[in-house]
Amino acid sequence: MEQLWIFSMVLLLLLSLSVVYFLKQLWLLRKCPPGPLPLPLIGISWRTGFRLTPDLLIQLAKRYGNIYTLLAWNLPVIVLSGYKVVKLGLINHSDDFSERVETPFLRALSKGKGIILSNGHTWKQQRRFGLLTMRKLGVGKTGIENQIQDEASQLVEIFADANGQPLDPLLSVTNAFFNVIAVLVFGYRFSLEEENFQKLTKGLIFGTRFVGSFFHVLYEVFPWLMRHIPGPHQKTLSHIKFIYDLAKEEIEKHKENQSLHEPRDFIDYYLLQLKRSKDDPSNTYDEDNLAECIVDFFIAGTETSATSLQWALLFITNHPDVQDEVYKEIQNICSSGLICYQDRKKLPYTNAVIHEIQRIYYVLSFGIARRCRKDMNMLGFYIPKVQIIYTIAVLLDIFFDIK
Repeated sequence: MEQLWIFSMVLLLLLSLSVVYFLKQLWLLRKCPPGPLPLPLIGISWRTGFRLTPDLLIQLAKRYGNIYTLLAWNLPVIVLSGYKVVKLGLINHSDDFSERVETPFLRALSKGKGIILSNGHTWKQQRRFGLLTMRKLGVGKTGIENQIQDEASQLVEIFADANGQPLDPLLSVTNAFFNVIAVLVFGYRFSLEEENFQKLTKGLIFGTRFVGSFFHVLYEVFPWLMRHIPGPHQKTLSHIKFIYDLAKEEIEKHKENQSLHEPRDFIDYYLLQLKRSKDDPSNTYDEDNLAECIVDFFIAGTETSATSLQWALLFITNHPDVQDEVYKEIQNICSSGLICYQDRKKLPYTNAVIHEIQRIYYVLSFGIARRCRKDMNMLGFYIPKVQIIYTIAVLLDIFFDIK
């Protein structure tokens, strides 16, 4: 009887704290843009489910306007929708919305290091170094074209070997993009059969599908509980840790051979910069940030690009007339079959097809969530500088806007 009473009191206390937290959230949002009525703990999930899909966000914009507020799973979200509003927020107020979000799960993923999920001085320094180093390695220039052409040629050979038979292109396509990044970062490529590639690919795919799932929502709402119980959230964290540990192993190998040659890849350049700036108290260069940068490169550059190419293959297979026109144009301009970046101006039809495919199925239907850096007024609505206020831009609404 006594145990039951204690359990009841604990449960009552938790519910009371949840209601108090919920009321506090509502008070903070009282001046924010309008939105659907939320409930404690579950927010607006009672009417939307646990996933904020692009179609749902567009429907809400039609009802509440192109700037509105959601209390999703106890996380306040300000949504920007429509070309003019998204441009105003992400272009005209880019500095105000430049900070990345910090949620319990994202903190568990990166601990505020790297590029994608870091903020402030760390983000600026790591991002600037990453951009400069990638340019040195040929990204955005002709220097990387040979590597891309090699991967594309191998991909074409795999398709040709299928000889018209059904083929699942997932691993082959992923391997091509994966290797472009691997050569830049590690200095070598992975084969399709390599165990590390198989594990990395499995981890990236699993992690992508986990985001926005029921267990992801539970982790964001009850992080203190989810840290201690098994589930797909733990599996996702272990997959990301595998990439992190692999990066750490490569860093150690590069440190052993660093003095034997000039910098040849991202790790070499980073380790050199680490030595140069060791006496600078304001520097953020360390091996943890390096490992997180490598994880960011693979997460940001592999799955998104591979998914885009798979959709391109599907669309162009379903439209053989378009496929024929693209083939004729490429053959007329590039008889060797090798395409360079400069050729895009000579291939207007092919270039238009690529852009149309990306418009029809854009990998990120809404932009990565941002955080407001200061109190501001936007279109007559007050947006406070509060750590739990995030801003999402709905891009799909723009791509299907007839204007």
